[in-house]
Amino acid sequence: MAALPSAFFPPTTPASYSRSDFGPNFHWGVSTAAYQTEGSWAADGKGPSIWDAFVRGRRAIKGRHTGDVATDFYHRWPADLDLMQALGIPDFRFSAAWARVMPTGTGPVHAPGLDFYDRLVDGCLERGIRPWLTVYHWDLPQALQQRGGWTNRAVVGWLADYAHVLAARLGDRVQHWMVLNEPMVFTGAGHLLGVHAPGRRSLGAFLAATHHAALAQAEGGRALRAALPASTSIGTTFSCSYLMPWRPGLPRDERATRRADAVLNRLFVEPAAGLGYPVADAPFLSRLERYMQPGDEAALPFAFDFWGVQNYTREVVRHAPYVPLLWANLVGAVRRGVPYTQMGWEVFPESIYHMLKQFGAYAQAPRLLVTENGAAFPDVLVAGTVPDVAREAYLRACIGQVLRAQRDGVPVDGYFAWSFTDNFEWAEGYEPRFGLVHVEYETQRRTVKNSGYWYQRLLAGEEVCTELFRHDSITAL
Repeated sequence: MAALPSAFFPPTTPASYSRSDFGPNFHWGVSTAAYQTEGSWAADGKGPSIWDAFVRGRRAIKGRHTGDVATDFYHRWPADLDLMQALGIPDFRFSAAWARVMPTGTGPVHAPGLDFYDRLVDGCLERGIRPWLTVYHWDLPQALQQRGGWTNRAVVGWLADYAHVLAARLGDRVQHWMVLNEPMVFTGAGHLLGVHAPGRRSLGAFLAATHHAALAQAEGGRALRAALPASTSIGTTFSCSYLMPWRPGLPRDERATRRADAVLNRLFVEPAAGLGYPVADAPFLSRLERYMQPGDEAALPFAFDFWGVQNYTREVVRHAPYVPLLWANLVGAVRRGVPYTQMGWEVFPESIYHMLKQFGAYAQAPRLLVTENGAAFPDVLVAGTVPDVAREAYLRACIGQVLRAQRDGVPVDGYFAWSFTDNFEWAEGYEPRFGLVHVEYETQRRTVKNSGYWYQRLLAGEEVCTELFRHDSITAL
């Protein structure tokens, strides 16, 4: 797909923005994850994770790629942090690899693994970068998977113990924590669809993993709260997509959209908010009851200090009588003839506005941060530069939509671009590139893309963006 020129993003109101419009306490950062960047998958006593096993056990990854080396962040983190500092990025979200800290998932802490994150946190602070730590970003130790993984109720305690280990060592310096990354994705893609680790395809596995992840989300929050100073900010993150019916006004498509919304957007946020599972709009979720025990209903909520909203696109939903339980499917961007990214996701900047509005409308909602947002487009390295016009336009549009939500009263006070560098993109391997920084994987050479320099100018207060964008004026490719 050809890169999208900025002409695909015509302006709407307000007419311009700069960093100062978001307020002095707004957090600006970038996000990464351990398995996608660190490499050194078996170095210094690290145990295997479910992703280490998954990439070896089947041809599930495009190009048969693995995260064995990734961007070699395990060795190159000082230079990467130097580059982050040079770009003026003040906040850095990363995750800790569970199997690096506790190779078998439970039991003794592995000192070299925990020491790595100790050095990384200190390295951030020495450069004036605030560390934001995600406890779990999909890389369960394989030793725990062999004991049932997320389908074993004991995982709730395993996760809480792991969170406590990290908090006890790093909590004096890390002021911002997240419990889980996108539980809907690692339960759905990993246990129902089988396209992510651990590669399960089972409704029962999905339902068990869902309930245990929802419990772990809250229990992990309680473990962090007990171990961290009172001033520490504790959150968790949710994947989400703005959903619209394929045929607005057609009752069966409207109902299908509500069912999809209950599963894709509400399945984990509503238990955390004390609202229980959204069974009324997705009746098959009543099957979760078989995994519930006395006291679980009271254990699901937790008063997070913030929710991380992770949004990339919208989805269009139609009734599908051949899809059991959900009775819905997604009508892809290619079929609809609209602009799309290298991932096949529709270019729809307004999605982030609508999801911030939706999450912010909960009476129980804490403050919100956009903890992931970005786009993969084909990048070309030209004479030491990467002129990624489409990514720059997309980021400019999405950040404008965050300001739009803020001006509408949504309590959003942060934006983190996904991602800092190109990296291993799970089942898609290394082909899609989301980074502000280009990585030549054969040499590990870093090159800041034009979008990275644009972000630098925005954060320095030098960039005044003269456009906000609307989906209804985007012309299909």
